[in-house]
Amino acid sequence: MKRRRNKPTPDDRSDNAARIQKNINMTIHNMEAADEMIAKTSDPKTKKALMEKNERRRQALEGMRKEMRDESPYSD
Repeated sequence: MKRRRNKPTPDDRSDNAARIQKNINMTIHNMEAADEMIAKTSDPKTKKALMEKNERRRQALEGMRKEMRDESPYSD
């Protein structure tokens, strides 16, 4: 039986910026939805959990925006 060697796929970064932008948009949407839930709920435990989650989302957004700047030269 012949052994096949896996060839690595070429590095195609052309769609990375669009993918990152989609993730940024969805994260912002999720933050806004969580803010609405925070305003509507009276449960302090739920509010705290949502606020903590949004803080992690803010940090993730910073990373995604940095990554977007890094990928911009490779997009069309």
